[in-house]
Amino acid sequence: MTLIAIFIPFLSFLLRGRIITGIICLLLQITLIGWIPAAVWAVISLQNARADKRNEELIKAMKSK
Repeated sequence: MTLIAIFIPFLSFLLRGRIITGIICLLLQITLIGWIPAAVWAVISLQNARADKRNEELIKAMKSK
């Protein structure tokens, strides 16, 4: 998924169900200069989503004890 976020940033948003964000990213990605910020944005967003999921699992595990 990280490779998709780097090479096709808007698709990484669409695959995660963030349609409006994906469209905004596509508009940014259309220009060659905007490609790098779009890729960075997609990778950071992906990492934040993974961290949120990991934190939710930790909280769930702590509550079950």
